[in-house]
Amino acid sequence: MVKFSKELEAQLIPEWKEAFLNYWQLKKQIKRIKVSKIPKQNHHHVDGESIMDSLCFIVKKISQKLSPSSDHDDNTNIIKVRKKTKNGSGEELYETELVQLFSEEDEVRVFFVMLDEELNKVNQFYIKQEIEFIERGEALNKQLQILQDLKQIINDRRRKNHPSSKTNNNPEIFPRSPPRDSNYSESYGESDETNSEISHTDEVIASLEKNGVNFVNSAMRTKTKKGKPKIAMRIDVPGTNATRAITAITSMLWEDLVNNPTGDFIHKKKIQCAEKMIRSAFVELYRALGLLKTYSSLNLVAFTKILKKFDKVSCQKASASYLKEVKRSHFVSSDKVVRLMDEVESIFTKHFANNDRKKAMKFLRPKQHKDSHMTTFLVGLSTGCFVSLFCVYAFLAHLCSIFSPNNESAYMEIVYPVFSVFALLSLHLFMYGCNLYMWKRTRINYNFIFEFSPRTSLKHRDAFLICTTLMTTVVGAMVVHLLLRAAGFPPTKIDVLPAILLMTFIGLLIWPFDIFYRPTRYCFLRVIRNIVCSPFYRVLLVDFFMADQLTSQIPLLRHLETTSCNLLGRVFKTHHPDSCHSGRQYMEITYIISFMPYYWRAMQCARRWFDDSDMNHLANMGKYVSAMVAAGARVTYSRQNDNLWFAIVLITSVVATTYQLYWDFIKDWGFLNPKSRNPWLRDDLVLKKKSIYYMSIALNIVLRVTWVETIMHFKVGHVESRLLEFLLAALEVIRRGHWNFYRLENEHLNNVGHYRAVKTVPLPFRETDSDY
Repeated sequence: MVKFSKELEAQLIPEWKEAFLNYWQLKKQIKRIKVSKIPKQNHHHVDGESIMDSLCFIVKKISQKLSPSSDHDDNTNIIKVRKKTKNGSGEELYETELVQLFSEEDEVRVFFVMLDEELNKVNQFYIKQEIEFIERGEALNKQLQILQDLKQIINDRRRKNHPSSKTNNNPEIFPRSPPRDSNYSESYGESDETNSEISHTDEVIASLEKNGVNFVNSAMRTKTKKGKPKIAMRIDVPGTNATRAITAITSMLWEDLVNNPTGDFIHKKKIQCAEKMIRSAFVELYRALGLLKTYSSLNLVAFTKILKKFDKVSCQKASASYLKEVKRSHFVSSDKVVRLMDEVESIFTKHFANNDRKKAMKFLRPKQHKDSHMTTFLVGLSTGCFVSLFCVYAFLAHLCSIFSPNNESAYMEIVYPVFSVFALLSLHLFMYGCNLYMWKRTRINYNFIFEFSPRTSLKHRDAFLICTTLMTTVVGAMVVHLLLRAAGFPPTKIDVLPAILLMTFIGLLIWPFDIFYRPTRYCFLRVIRNIVCSPFYRVLLVDFFMADQLTSQIPLLRHLETTSCNLLGRVFKTHHPDSCHSGRQYMEITYIISFMPYYWRAMQCARRWFDDSDMNHLANMGKYVSAMVAAGARVTYSRQNDNLWFAIVLITSVVATTYQLYWDFIKDWGFLNPKSRNPWLRDDLVLKKKSIYYMSIALNIVLRVTWVETIMHFKVGHVESRLLEFLLAALEVIRRGHWNFYRLENEHLNNVGHYRAVKTVPLPFRETDSDY
């Protein structure tokens, strides 16, 4: 049977862990009570108080036998729980008094003081969250009513403008497609032409004022030709990609357009975006209410279990009276959360699911994807195939003397870049799978941090399956390439094989059908698009997290460029293949590829500074600028091997590395805090062993200085230099995977500190008075 402490650890909400009953601390106090009883039981003749306790116990047992009816009254009178109201704040506080004497009175008193503190903490947290969610529900109801009023007025206007056309009276006439617009501004102006349009504007204003949109001092705004004020209301759709940001620039133009008597009264797409936002807000509210309900039930069970343990150790029945007060407390007795959940269900079913409850529940209570044993089997099968094929490849390469001095140059130019691209990508996927596994084991809510859907997000087994399948395919293609080469086929024909492999991978990445993890593939493409368009949209955590991954994959990008260049030159004869390894154009492309990931990341920092006005983002941008300078210096030194450039590379690389290490440890991981209760780490740690963190700090320092090899110019053969280059690139990928865990751990602990367990979806409708 699983202990309740483990069950509680597995079921509690990680972000609210500090607000839960501290079951483990109370268990320790009960053990102290148990230990304090042992010497007193063995030395009754020494301690006079224990002898009196024994006499009292005997008298009590005799009285219980003579008067069984008094048993209940005695049990309830052992402790007395009082409820007090705190002056000023009106908070209800619980305080327990010991009515009867315990043999270990001091320890028992400490236990009930701790229990009172936990009950007050749980109760106050529940009340705070309940008030917040109720207010959120009221705001959503107002937003929904505004949306319904606007839809009805638009339908009425269309019927009057087009009386011959058939219009649907149902306000749910707009399809619910995903939003792609941002920061729209809708302006309701009266027409100068007809009185009917003026009445429609008045109807809009009345409906909005009824739902809390204030139009005080609206006469101070722009006016129409007749001197009547234009009334405006804004629909805000947060910009989270480039399309939304560009559309936001034209919001004022849309405002003029919708005020034009010949134009639409409101733009259809903008209403769709507002509807999508309100629907998402209802889903998040329902999820938050479910978490609060779980919080209440788990804490009630925890109180029950800990009081039973106390009764067992103290040989008393004090839990009944205390548990009665627990059940009377607000976090147990209040039914507001349940009623609000029922209300959200009915509203969502009516307005967003066409009265189809089953469809509504798919949004509100999505089914969790269960791990399949088939996935585990396929991972093992793919791993076995990969190892077998790699052994076959090594054997064939030895027989064909592929790596002999006569053949190694031409073969390495074709095979090595392709193999490196897929090997580094597979290694990164493997490290990401390890990250997912560790985040799951340590209960780091990565889906919430990245804003992934739990239903479609990648699991660690899925990442391992993609990794092993990809490497099996690549090594299989390399074996086929070797066999065709040994059979005497001309190089121009067999060199098409890497091109086919690369194009197949790209085609699978953009394949529109729902196979092979389409949500993950499209999410990846969307994030890459956002990174490329970095300055033009609001940066999300998943965007800059992925951009950081790209800064560790510069060798992959350079190999991808070399592979594409070789294939175009050898297969399609667009240029001479030698230009892929030397020449001015090659150097320019090398510089661009070395700069691009750091440039994208620096632009993200600039955009975050523009949005948040936080100088830390500018300081972070400086880190990536220094990395760009160091990368450019190393590329130049690889072509101009002299003392001047050696000094420049050494200085720029040391500065960039020091900058990066400082940011890794202090900003990204939250370490090196001298005042922390965990020396030179941080106050809160997810892993139990501190030594792991110290080892990780040392490992990160070592892997950050692997660039030293690139400026040493060791004299090794062509094959050995390629293998050494691949090894250094692989070490950087491993360092990034190692960095990922601690970066997300720090982000998770920040969410825990602020009790952030659900997303706060911004609401679309607000007054434009706040903008003036």
